[in-house]
Amino acid sequence: MEVKYYKSQAEQVVRNYLLADPVLPYSSLLIGIFLCKMAYDLTHALSTYYFKCYPSLTKVQRIEWNNRGMSSAHAIYISSVSIYLVFFNNMFSDQLEGPVTLRYSNFSTFTLGVSVGYFIADLVMMFWLFPSLGGMEFVLHHLLSLIAIAYTMLSGEGQLYTYMVLISEATTPEINLRWFLDTAGLKRSSAYLINGLLMFLAWLVARIFLFVYLFYHMYWHYDQIEKMHIFGYILVFLVPIVLFGMNLVWFGKISKGVKKTLAKKK
Repeated sequence: MEVKYYKSQAEQVVRNYLLADPVLPYSSLLIGIFLCKMAYDLTHALSTYYFKCYPSLTKVQRIEWNNRGMSSAHAIYISSVSIYLVFFNNMFSDQLEGPVTLRYSNFSTFTLGVSVGYFIADLVMMFWLFPSLGGMEFVLHHLLSLIAIAYTMLSGEGQLYTYMVLISEATTPEINLRWFLDTAGLKRSSAYLINGLLMFLAWLVARIFLFVYLFYHMYWHYDQIEKMHIFGYILVFLVPIVLFGMNLVWFGKISKGVKKTLAKKK
């Protein structure tokens, strides 16, 4: 009986959501991939003229440099939109009628499609140059993110919690800038130290405190989460918990790095 139930749930999702209106989500996905290619090429063009160290990098280093420029562009875009939708837009307000877990708009769906395009492009590059662009922990992070974002884009379920998690992308530019400075031989510069402190603070706010708030919000809106399909119900708990665990591990490493850097400055 349980097998038939889950099979019925899956068929309903495919029939009502995945095949309902493919134009917006799939077109935004393609736009996301195209924008990634533009950001990658633009990073290459600008770096060639404005960074003296760029031509002397190895081929793999130049690819990673361009990839990090691409990921920074995506992070700035998606974190800005996420902050707007979560905190400055009334779409997810409790004052509106209906479950907050079932609300979406064309704009929110389009933005998620662009993000799906990015994660697909980045995953392809990761597998292509594995493990140069990141080990298995980064692959796991991207796969979980891709599955969760793709589902909420296609179904319209749980977009609030997806955008809460995506705010954590605000830490990506600082992470990439740290790598840029290190690669450019500026690891002992004041810019490297200041960026490290900003990365620490951004991580604490966007990947620790914000996740605590997310879990608090989920607790008080559990009755609305129950209205989601079984697959979305599982994702809305599984993905944030796994990512939060990874965030804590990485935050420990960042904290040690900051302490080590500050100790050298004394």
